Amino acid sequence: MKKELRIKKNKEFQQVFQNGKSFANRQFVVYVLKKQDQETFRIGLSVSKKLGNAVTRNQIKRYIRQSFLELKEEVRPGNDYVIIARKPAADMGMQEIKKSLEHVLKVARVLKKRNNGHNV
Repeated sequence: MKKELRIKKNKEFQQVFQNGKSFANRQFVVYVLKKQDQETFRIGLSVSKKLGNAVTRNQIKRYIRQSFLELKEEVRPGNDYVIIARKPAADMGMQEIKKSLEHVLKVARVLKKRNNGHNV
């Protein structure tokens, strides 16, 4: 995932937390903040030390980034997303994480309709 698609600075995270809307399921909390002057979406990840050691946390982050790459065409641009992983995410594989993220993004109504005839 390209660097410009990531939220890195604490100030940017705080902006999303304070002004964005949050949506959650058992595995993830997603904060969404609309940005008018932004063409692409950006994501920020937060994985607590409670979820496991560095290897586990980095794996969860890689899975989330990969899921976003695969869902790139469907995710609405012009938003900042902060994804917070919850405890159950530590025991999930790539496909489960993608499915769970897809679910919470549907709840947040930020997924566009798919082109291949399936409704999302």
